[in-house]
Amino acid sequence: MSRAALLILADGRFPAGGHAHSGGAEAAVKAGRVTGAPSLEDFCRGRLHTTGLVSAGLAAAAALGADGRAALDEAVDAHTRSLALRTAARKLGRQLLRAGRATWPSPELDALARAFPKGAHQPVVLGTTARAAGLGPADAAYCAAYETVSGPATAVVRLLGLDPFEATAVLARLGADLDEVAAAAVRAAHRVPEEGLHALPAASAPLLEIGGEAHAAWPVRLFAS
Repeated sequence: MSRAALLILADGRFPAGGHAHSGGAEAAVKAGRVTGAPSLEDFCRGRLHTTGLVSAGLAAAAALGADGRAALDEAVDAHTRSLALRTAARKLGRQLLRAGRATWPSPELDALARAFPKGAHQPVVLGTTARAAGLGPADAAYCAAYETVSGPATAVVRLLGLDPFEATAVLARLGADLDEVAAAAVRAAHRVPEEGLHALPAASAPLLEIGGEAHAAWPVRLFAS
């Protein structure tokens, strides 16, 4: 297992398209729910323990080579009621798959591209890419969980002019939460062979879904989602 591969995959400069998405932060800023570092921390913690936990579980299951990635992809649809967020997740998956195939060529990634010509959901692609890079389910879970909070933190720097040092400190304070979410995701993924996909986390974040739908209807916005 290459730790360098983990650093590359988790790097915000990896060309996976995440820089164009705010993870719901833009809608939260406009609604007045995120106004600075303290509220950003609250937002990120809530996102981490809901959508982040779900994404980390799916990514860990894909990294383990769970049979039926189509079923994993359908599970993302089931967990994401917002059409706007489902569309964004597929766009991100498509971009990540392009980057993953170029970086770590793999028959599994090629098969995923053939099965989902319009793009598989990002957590499924992330786990499969981690597997192609020689990484394990914990690595995939950490990547998924970290992306859940790093995206909004970076976005709020641009949206509010927040001091980047403060945004980074928010991420550092979420370290224990990241550990907790990644560990729970991996435990759930290991139960999938015996219990099926129902073993994976199913936490929901209705306010993020509502915000995602509202954001998609804005005529002018800084981020794609």
